[in-house]
Amino acid sequence: MSDRPLHSWPFTPAPQLVADIGGTNTRVALADAGVLRQGSIRKYPNHGRASLAEILQQYLAETATGDCAGVCVAAAGPVRDGVARMTNLDWEITAGDLARVGRTDRVAILNDLQAQGHALASLDPRHLRVLLPGQPAPAGATQLVVGAGTGFNAAPVHHLPGGTHVAPSECGHIHLPRKGEQEAALARHLAELHGIATIEEVLCGRGLVALHRWLSGQELAGDALTAAIAAGEPAARKTGQLYARIMGRSLATLALVHLPYGGIFLIGSVARAMAPHLVALGMGEAFRDMGRFSPMMAEFPVAMVEDDYAALLGCAAHLAGRPH
Repeated sequence: MSDRPLHSWPFTPAPQLVADIGGTNTRVALADAGVLRQGSIRKYPNHGRASLAEILQQYLAETATGDCAGVCVAAAGPVRDGVARMTNLDWEITAGDLARVGRTDRVAILNDLQAQGHALASLDPRHLRVLLPGQPAPAGATQLVVGAGTGFNAAPVHHLPGGTHVAPSECGHIHLPRKGEQEAALARHLAELHGIATIEEVLCGRGLVALHRWLSGQELAGDALTAAIAAGEPAARKTGQLYARIMGRSLATLALVHLPYGGIFLIGSVARAMAPHLVALGMGEAFRDMGRFSPMMAEFPVAMVEDDYAALLGCAAHLAGRPH
């Protein structure tokens, strides 16, 4: 008589649990060896929730998932010493919390920008909108992920023999580039308001709104403003042109710091809304306006990431790449 059990079921390994935590919603999914399980992505509102653990526990119950092979989350806020503190939520996320929820000691907490960086190698080319073409790059070339949304930040992505490393950064708070009297006047205005003129105060969502207010005296909400820019409304178009020039100069400065021959990748809600218009509004000319280094700028391609689930993919890729 055979020693095999009477009911033999296919072995299904424990999945990875990944989550992308925004200010308003949290997306959660399951993954296997760095690949998201088809149909597993669900979105939960954060309002009224006491913690991320509450959402993850609900998700695991709804999907009848037991032990996890690992847990990785991307948080829209600073991560330090394995603890994430959300910028727009009264949540603190710790490795211990994740370990208890997933019943695993294989856990990781990433900043959302870092998660996007880990996703770059796995992105489907169909989810990229090329803004400025560049030169072909060798495999493993450094890349740069740039986020323009509620805030502004950028992080270099280094593909090393031991795996991908995405360095943390707070470069949204570096000095605003300026060329000509209009940009110098804007910098003086921002310095009077904030004590320092930084690129975030122009290139994030509130920055775009404030830029339009400064140029036109008009108060428009962000969605209305980007719609007016898309429609070619004259005052809004002037705002869009200045925004595009400063974006181009900021990207050029960051490119020369990090040398991302593997490409510059924009993410974030404001970048997504402005992406169809940035080139026509003058971003490319400003990007290439680097004096004797202008010819070098053609080596750095710029693209917009249009995959809403890239942060989840990055979390899965990060877990898969970690040593056991």
